[in-house]
Amino acid sequence: MKLSIKDLLIFTLLTVTMELALIWALQIAPPDRMQGDVQRIFYFHLGSIWPGFLAFFYVMYGSARYLAGRDLHWDRKSLASGEIGLVFCTIVLTTGPIWAKPTWGVWWSWDARLTSTVVLWLIFLGYINLRHYIDDESKRPRISAILGIVGACVVPFVYMSTRLFETQHPKPVIMGDEDSGIKDPNMTIALVLAMAAFTLLYICLWRIAVTQFQARDRLDKLKTRLSLLEDEY
Repeated sequence: MKLSIKDLLIFTLLTVTMELALIWALQIAPPDRMQGDVQRIFYFHLGSIWPGFLAFFYVMYGSARYLAGRDLHWDRKSLASGEIGLVFCTIVLTTGPIWAKPTWGVWWSWDARLTSTVVLWLIFLGYINLRHYIDDESKRPRISAILGIVGACVVPFVYMSTRLFETQHPKPVIMGDEDSGIKDPNMTIALVLAMAAFTLLYICLWRIAVTQFQARDRLDKLKTRLSLLEDEY
């Protein structure tokens, strides 16, 4: 697959940003006074949930565009975003317990934040797998689009869960209350770099996935035309 100038620029920026994020998170940013070095996983935990949310919101946008115009191009874009968002959500659900065990003493706690995140993960797992169980090509993208929009509506609840309920999960460090937030500037830089790196990774993977879907659609059309020509002759 030949990369465009824009793709090469995004990939270069991703490489540089990811390197800086690793250096800042693992070397420059100081360890947390209470948790020690285990806190460093926080940068990748929170850094991966942001592009995951972004991916799911794009699924909502693309699904709405598909339902409005029935253009399969938007269905493919939504599917690509949903698959990548599911990967990022999986990273969140994997790094969370790794961080929780030495901090809380348990791998998992069924509080509102963790439970709602699992529900979000299951919805988009269904969004992707549903396509394999619907044979009608006219119904498949329509039903998937509706499920994708429903799934994206869960994202605000996941974010607000620590505000609405008493949870074991820490309160938000971004746009939280007066006592929330990161005090050390190097920790802030590490978090911003991690979020930027994972966002660029999402954009890079999404562009590649959309290109692959478009190539697959062109190949299917060529196969259909070839089959028609064979029937004629």
